[in-house]
Amino acid sequence: MVDKTYLLDTSAFITPYRFYYAFDLVPSYWRELLKVAECGKIIFLDLVKREIEQGEDSLRDWMGENGSKFTVCNHVTDEIVGKYQEVIRYIQSCGYYSQKALHAWSQGNIADPWLIATAAVKHYIIITAEVSAGTLSIKTPSKNAKIPDVARAFGVETNSLFGMMREIGIHI
Repeated sequence: MVDKTYLLDTSAFITPYRFYYAFDLVPSYWRELLKVAECGKIIFLDLVKREIEQGEDSLRDWMGENGSKFTVCNHVTDEIVGKYQEVIRYIQSCGYYSQKALHAWSQGNIADPWLIATAAVKHYIIITAEVSAGTLSIKTPSKNAKIPDVARAFGVETNSLFGMMREIGIHI
C-alpha cells in the first residue's frame, strides 16, 4: 500500500454508490474501502459526513454503521481556517470565477473550499468525482469553481476514485 493519505469528497462516496458499486451488486468494493479506512489512509471531513448523513438512502445508513471506521477530520482549526480564507480570497480575486461561484463557495457548510484548505495544510490528496473545467479565462469567468482547478492553484494534488483504487490496490 502506498504511503499517501486520501481526503474524500462527498462525490467520492455518492458517485460509486449511485452509479458503479451499489451495495447489493458490489459489496466487495465497500469492504475493501473499509479495510483501507481502518489503516488510516482514507480521511473525510466532518462536513462530508454531514452531507452524506443528510441523504435519506442506504449510503446514509452505511455511513451510520461504518463511519467510525474512518478518520474524520475536524475542519475548524486555526491553520485550516486561515487556509480556507486564502481559498475564498483566491476565488474572489483571481479573475477566473464569477460572483456566483464566489457566493456558492463562501457558504460555510460547503465542503469544497474546506477540502482544499485541509489538504493544503495536511498534505492530503483529494479524491473527487469532479473534473477540471478546462481552460479558465478572465474574459469569461466561470460560474462554477471546480475542486481540481482551485486545488491546483494551492499545490494540492487531486485524483479520481479509480486513480486512488489503483494506487491503493483496491481490487473488486
